[in-house]
Amino acid sequence: MNDKIKPTHLERCVYVYVRQSTAAQVQYNRESTDRQYKLTERALRLGWSQPQIKIIDEDLARSGSGTSDRHGFTMMTAEVALGHVGLILSIEVSRVARNNTDWYRLLDLCGVTDTLIGDEDGLYHPGLFNDRLLLGLKGTMAEAELHVIRARLEGGIRNKAARGELRRGLPVGFVWGEEDGEVLFHPDEAVTHAIRCIFEKFSEVGSVRQVWLWFRSQNLSFPSSNYSAEIQWVTPTYTGIHHVLTNPVYAGAYTYGKIHQERYVDQAGHVRKRVRHVPRSKWAVLIRDHHKGFIGWETYEMNQNRIAKNTRPTPHQAAGAIREGSALLQGIATCGRCGRHLRVYYQGRHSTPGYYCAANNIVNGRGLHCLRVGGVRIDEAVSQAFLDAITPAGIEAALIAGKNIEADHEAAYGQWRLKVERIRYESERAEHRYRSVEPENRLVARTLEAEWEKKLGELALAEAELARRIGQRPGPLTDGERIRINALGSDLKRVWKAATTTDRDRKELLHALLEEVNIAVAESTAQVTLRWKGGAILKLDVGLKGRFTPPIRTDEGTIDLVRRLAVHYPDAIIAGILNRQGRQTALGDRFTQGKVGNLRRYWKIPRFEPSARPEEGELVTVARAAQTLGIATSTMHRWLADGFIAGEQITPGAPWRIRISKEIRERFVEAAPEGYVPMVDAMRLLRVSRQTVLQRVKHGDLPAVHVRSGKRNGLYINALGPQESLFDNLS
Repeated sequence: MNDKIKPTHLERCVYVYVRQSTAAQVQYNRESTDRQYKLTERALRLGWSQPQIKIIDEDLARSGSGTSDRHGFTMMTAEVALGHVGLILSIEVSRVARNNTDWYRLLDLCGVTDTLIGDEDGLYHPGLFNDRLLLGLKGTMAEAELHVIRARLEGGIRNKAARGELRRGLPVGFVWGEEDGEVLFHPDEAVTHAIRCIFEKFSEVGSVRQVWLWFRSQNLSFPSSNYSAEIQWVTPTYTGIHHVLTNPVYAGAYTYGKIHQERYVDQAGHVRKRVRHVPRSKWAVLIRDHHKGFIGWETYEMNQNRIAKNTRPTPHQAAGAIREGSALLQGIATCGRCGRHLRVYYQGRHSTPGYYCAANNIVNGRGLHCLRVGGVRIDEAVSQAFLDAITPAGIEAALIAGKNIEADHEAAYGQWRLKVERIRYESERAEHRYRSVEPENRLVARTLEAEWEKKLGELALAEAELARRIGQRPGPLTDGERIRINALGSDLKRVWKAATTTDRDRKELLHALLEEVNIAVAESTAQVTLRWKGGAILKLDVGLKGRFTPPIRTDEGTIDLVRRLAVHYPDAIIAGILNRQGRQTALGDRFTQGKVGNLRRYWKIPRFEPSARPEEGELVTVARAAQTLGIATSTMHRWLADGFIAGEQITPGAPWRIRISKEIRERFVEAAPEGYVPMVDAMRLLRVSRQTVLQRVKHGDLPAVHVRSGKRNGLYINALGPQESLFDNLS
């Protein structure tokens, strides 16, 4: 037994730490793994029993450099700190840790808890100076060894990549050849045809999203290999189309070092890795014309610039991709005062276009735009100048458009034709496998038969779709159609204003020739400067007579009335009041609850907030007043009309409001006071009509009360009232 092993060590456990850096080492380098597991025999020879031996193999296929989480090492370190470990065994120090941070932390814990560390060279006590010095040197050498190995590997990789011979995963459409660095097109014609369709369609529409939508509209599949040899046909995605259009490998270039990994500390304090994309100027290797590509490098550069312009613009940059909308100068119009690119707005029922500058100037405490002008007259003037410039090339453009239509249908038809051929081959291969199996092997035969039937079903569907597309495929242009196309080419104005020509098509044509349209406004005239691609300049003066039209706004009287009504009524009641008065919105519509709410919010008018309990003398509605006084609502309306009770209206058509005061409450009693008689008796005593009696009550000449109970409930009147008695004048 080694003299460093004490009885206190034998009372604790021994940990055998087993680790391999990668999954490939675990799978193929079995000898090293077996040697590590056999360390249990050494622990038995040193004096530990079998139950005391614990094998830590959770970190197999994990690196010891410290960049990955090693749960086994963490657990073993925790046991050492608790004093449960007497010995740690490994075949060499590099298996425990290849970084000094983990290694020296373990040494400190072992020195404090009197834990031994052993490898094939011997046993060490980290608490002894000489042993700790030796263990420190071994840890440093293990870390240095890792650095040297990595430096050699990376140096060889970079050297091979600099020659363009480093073989890595190729994107779909390419395969590695037999020679060093040889890159060839994929032998499957359907794969290369699909890739070419992407570049051809992008040159036509100029947008990654439009290419993706075209693939989806034609129900075409997209090849996917996931950097493997087997091709899988899947539904095209925007990411897949974007990757094809932005990958320089498709332009015949060999690249290396487009991304790099960097380490960072997350919120939990763990060291993590993340991938960062490197700008092209910092790529380690860029070899142009390394192999034959689907497009040239110049075309690739043009495509990248076009894609970059389609993103959301930043200040002083042109607008993004061409969008739907009638503003033809979107993206190329600039401000004649500050030079910023103008933005687009639409207003009114017909979405009339206009342009404005995003630069705001504070004037009288309010932000005003540097420029804001309607776009109808300006668009017409620019369109006319554009048509005058391209009229000589109209016939040629019309013929090219006809060829593009035929090419578009041909691309989709070719994809489906190749798909039918591929499915037919797969069905024939499934049939061959089925016929090759022995009939007695029923289990395999049934599976192969089901697969064959599935392929036959897919083939039938694909052939039916191909037949349908062939039927819809436009035929070649006849002589009469060519004559009509030539006529349209000589009169591009008809084509420009045709209903089948979309605003997007017009913008595509304008952007093809115009670099910038500078707009400056002086009084009622717009000074428009057209800068063509190539440097030519054309200046136009466009009249803006209809520029200073008054804004559409609700009548001021209506706004003031809403402001007064909102204090007392909700939006629904306000809408009814406005409609009864014959008022209309700014666009001539009837008011609704929503329109009153929008008007109130626009003018920042507070909404009606009803109080929980009415206070003494508060104005309340007719229904609330009837409930308070203990009478029916119809009776309350009748007394309002007769004048027995006074009411208020904010405006004609508004609901009545009644102020519940002490005087009003005293008019409603349970029994008639002495001297008060019903209405019929009062009419007989006074010898006047009912209307005359009510008029006297209204003017306060006759006192009156309302009896709420009894068979003869109703209005009771003091017939004598404040009148003098017949005998008052006798003396």
